Amino acid sequence: GQEEESFLYFAYGSNLLTERIHLRNPSAAFCCVARLQDYKLDFGNSQGKTSETWHGGIATIFQSPGDEVWGVVWKMNKSNLSSLDKQEGVKSGTYVPIEVNVYTQEGKEITCRSYQMKNYESAPPSPQYKKVICLGAKENGLPLEYQKKLNAIEPNDYKGEVSEEIENIIKKGETKA
Repeated sequence: GQEEESFLYFAYGSNLLTERIHLRNPSAAFCCVARLQDYKLDFGNSQGKTSETWHGGIATIFQSPGDEVWGVVWKMNKSNLSSLDKQEGVKSGTYVPIEVNVYTQEGKEITCRSYQMKNYESAPPSPQYKKVICLGAKENGLPLEYQKKLNAIEPNDYKGEVSEEIENIIKKGETKA
């Protein structure tokens, strides 16, 4: 049946934004908003290298008792597993897939695939990357307190553009908002 054909993915970074995840993973369907307990959000350069896509640090999570990370659970077709891994740079070692247990707003526990950078140096995100995350958090109704935290992130001072497809997504997102 349908169940074996799908998996759940917990997104906490740029894939919070529907338009962004759909660029590479058209099967992603919104499942719910969820909380990952005892983890903290961070931004960094994988293996010390700045992201060529984003021109700054990219999001990751690390274990941190008492902290929490909010995100979106996407239900995805197994056919998009390889495109998601590719987007997350699994082959190049940018991120490793991990399994996490997250809680829905109703307190139901669900097991999801997520991604973590193992080997990174903390670095602030570009203004565009921050914008995509904040737009996604707003679009999908993450808790307002958490949205405030995201809005308070200090971006780097990158003044250039990112890819056209991302700039377009930001424009669209700002128009909607």
